[in-house]
Amino acid sequence: MFDKKPKSYTDLLGKTNRIVEGTTIHGDIISPADFRLDGELIGNFTSNGKLVIGPSGSIKGDIICNTVDIEGKFEGKIKVEGLLNIKESANIIGEVEIGKLAVEPGAFFNATCVMFTKTEAAPNANE
Repeated sequence: MFDKKPKSYTDLLGKTNRIVEGTTIHGDIISPADFRLDGELIGNFTSNGKLVIGPSGSIKGDIICNTVDIEGKFEGKIKVEGLLNIKESANIIGEVEIGKLAVEPGAFFNATCVMFTKTEAAPNANE
């Protein structure tokens, strides 16, 4: 009657993991679901979902993800199959490989950038 079944992977879709401001993680994060980072990650991030780096968030490492919104700081290499959305407050340094790119005026974007064509195979977060 009160048995709770563990949630399946499909139940996780649409849920968002969150690292709050003031938290620092040294190491890699692998997440099947969406993720919001308002703290600091020194390491790599891999996901099949969406990553949001909030205004106080920062990553120093590599990102492989489906979609990324950046409001904070990023230094490293990004591979995004879909859209990389760079907000006005963002500070990006490194290498970028993307399917689509949106950069708001005022963003700091100092990176090499390669955009995939529709015939090229985009990176897969499962690799």
